[in-house]
Amino acid sequence: MRIAITGGTGYLGSALLRALTAHGHEAFAVRRGKASDANAQWNPAAGWVRPGTFEGVDAVVHLSGTSIGSKRWTAGRRAELRASRIESTRVLVDHLSGLAQPPRVLVAASATGFYGDSADRVLTEVFPSGEGFLAELVADWEREAMRASALGTRVVTARFAPMVARDSELITRLLLPFRLGLGGRLGSGRQWFSWVATEDAVAAVEFLLARDEIEGAVNVTAPQPATNVEFTHALGRALHRPAVFPVPSAALRLLFGRGLAEEMLLGSVRAVPGRLVDAGFRFRHATIEGALEAELGRGTREMAAAR
Repeated sequence: MRIAITGGTGYLGSALLRALTAHGHEAFAVRRGKASDANAQWNPAAGWVRPGTFEGVDAVVHLSGTSIGSKRWTAGRRAELRASRIESTRVLVDHLSGLAQPPRVLVAASATGFYGDSADRVLTEVFPSGEGFLAELVADWEREAMRASALGTRVVTARFAPMVARDSELITRLLLPFRLGLGGRLGSGRQWFSWVATEDAVAAVEFLLARDEIEGAVNVTAPQPATNVEFTHALGRALHRPAVFPVPSAALRLLFGRGLAEEMLLGSVRAVPGRLVDAGFRFRHATIEGALEAELGRGTREMAAAR
């Protein structure tokens, strides 16, 4: 397949590009930049796509989007987060609608934030959108992507959970406090946390590209979510560090702002990959203990062997 990847230089995009190329596909990253840059192929913020960029592609994987958890959700930041996802998807679908031959499939990034704070409920793809800024953002994001179905394109909205790997954003942010022995649960620690190993996320996208019978929303999450306590204890064990310093909810709200803290750190999302499992997808890392040991334990063994 000839596959275009927006956000192809980002964390997931880079890993996906390597995997697709290794498996014999003709995959390329769609370069973002100014129209004056001859090497740039699009700039969704400016509303333009260079003609020919998506001509002749069999599939598009749309991964563009500003990091959700890197800054406080001020009014300006919220607008930026929405534009980077919703407006970029609108620009992409509008452009695809003008092609003589639109791609056969569009796999568009989404997020488990779609469900909002859902307490202990086990969330499959049949559950409706939840409440809150993130849930509303994701629902609007998916609606823009689904417009491509009117072109005869099979559309999959991949609801990614936070990714677990040695170099993932989630783990790199947590490594320092845990290595200093200052790690621990967030708030009560009872909130559920959906996650997915990066290796499985990449494999799931390849799987979704190939399965013509799958369309619509798909949870790209490990089959066994963890509570925050379970996650932090597993991370501590993988790093051989204690996880005994809880961070109070009030401190999280002060540090990150109420909105981000409530929805991303203290909210409970227990999403499971119902459609992937039903379709026969096999996860390499089903448990958080196994995933963290495979990633962080491997790193520890490599460092020991190098000494």
